[in-house]
This record gives sequence, C-alpha cells and structure tokens, in this order.
Amino acid sequence: MSDAKKLKLIFMGTPDFSVLALKSILDAGHHVVCVYSQPPRKSGRGQKLTPTAVHNFAASKGLEVRTPVSLKDSAEQQAFADLNADIAVVVAYGLILPIEVLEAPRLGCVNIHASLLPRWRGAAPIQRCIEAGDDITGVTTMQMDAGLDTGPMLLTERLPITYDMNAETLHDALADIGGRLIVATLAGLAADKIQADPQPTTGMTYAKKIDKAETRINWDKPANDVANHIRGLYPMAWFEWNGQRIRVLDIEVTTDTGPHGYAVDDNLTIACKTGAVRLTQLQPAGKNSMNARAYMNGRPTPKGSELI
Repeated sequence: MSDAKKLKLIFMGTPDFSVLALKSILDAGHHVVCVYSQPPRKSGRGQKLTPTAVHNFAASKGLEVRTPVSLKDSAEQQAFADLNADIAVVVAYGLILPIEVLEAPRLGCVNIHASLLPRWRGAAPIQRCIEAGDDITGVTTMQMDAGLDTGPMLLTERLPITYDMNAETLHDALADIGGRLIVATLAGLAADKIQADPQPTTGMTYAKKIDKAETRINWDKPANDVANHIRGLYPMAWFEWNGQRIRVLDIEVTTDTGPHGYAVDDNLTIACKTGAVRLTQLQPAGKNSMNARAYMNGRPTPKGSELI
C-alpha cells in the first residue's frame, strides 16, 4: 500500500470478534495510533483482572491501549481528538460514542456490524439471526452517526446461514468477512471511491442482548424453533433433568410426536409443541461435552422422562 493510501487510525473494539479486524488493518499497512477497549474485568476462580481479547492482541503488537470506563468526560474526548486520526474503526466496542468522539477524526468513525443492516441492529445480531430462522446474514460497514446502528452503509457482504451453523461457527465466519470488508472499506475511503448509502427505511429489527433467563429451553414450541434457539444461543441453551442442568450443544429435528418436554424414545428424542428434537451433543454441569451415547451411559433417560 502506498503511503498516500495509508490511514492514521484509532481502533475501538473488545471481544474476539474484533481481533481479526484489527489484525487485517495492521496487515494492510495502516498506522494504528491507539487502541481503545473495555477495561479489564475480573474473571476465573481467582477473580483476577483480565484484559479483553483486543487489549491482549494490541499489547502484543506494541500498540498503545486505552481503557476508559466512559467517553462522556470532556478530558477523555480531548485526549481522543488529540490523536489527530484520519478515521476510527469501531467493532463491538461496547461503549456509546458521544458526538464529540464521532466527529473528531477527519473521516469520522466507521463500524463493522455483523448483520445486513437494517435487519438486525443492536447487541446480538449473530445469535438473533439464527434464533429467528434467517437463511442469510452478512456484514455491513457503515459510517457511524448518533443513532444505534443507523448510519449510512458503505460496503456489505452476504453469507448464507446453513443448518450446521451455530452462533460460534457463524461468529467466526462473519469475523473473517469483517476483516476483509474493513480493509476494502478503508481503501475505498482513502481513495474517495465509496458512496455511503442511507439504510432502507423498512425491515428494521432489534437484536437485544442475550439474557440468561432466556437460555432455558422451552419445549412448548415447534421443533424447528427449539433447534434454532439451541443453535442461536450456543453453547448456553439448557434443560434440567434430575435436578441437574444440562447444556444442549447439537440436535437433529425429527417428525416424532408426543407431549412436549417428554422423551418419546430411549435415544434422547424430546417432543416439542410440534415435531421433536434428538439431542446429539450435551454437556452436563461441570463436565466436558459428550455425544448422546456417552451421556446415556451414565445418565439413562428412558422414554417418558420429562425434561424441564
């Protein structure tokens, strides 16, 4: 990349999803003057303060990392502006950016969003698109404004959602697209060759943050909906059996019928409101993931058993 097309930029991100975008930007030759990420959080048995995935990666590359609790303070805003960046790239950062921050870089702030806007705005587009049974998703880069994922779109790339995808595998596929797409977006902006297009005024949905209360499986739904819930909330969906919480990691939809929530055979086929799902990969509390046969060896769940 010629010096004329290199941008002086700020990167703002927090989870694993953001790391590949930062790596792609560095590999493309752009000059990252500073990285912003969420502050370290206590985690693990020892409750040790642990930096975010982006923080760790940026530090390994010798980049300056800042972890403000908020960007509402005027001193923080001035420190951001003083970086004199051409542009800021924002990927799942987790803090609201005040207008003073959005307008500080010469080319503004650009966001990588894991959906085909405006289909899923908000915090959990990857999980919600699977849960809703969408057959396609993708990544959008957009010019940020003061709204929630409402800015004009720059580039998009589509990705079919196949039945073997869950939230984890879709996350990885979209992160890969995001890395490629942001490099193309920055190149287009540097050369003044991208036209920002307003988002459509219809088709907006909100991908609310996943609440722990919704991770319990509700068998009183059609089997396809139960399967989408399990895939979309992977690896968090669970049921209770004999007082123990069991996570469901993989399933097959069947045409079996019976009272919802009850095993219709001795092979972990559980009836739903319509149809049934066969549980093929499970994880009991405190144990490793195991297939249905290994699970049944230690925890027989005969026909007629009720899963709650």
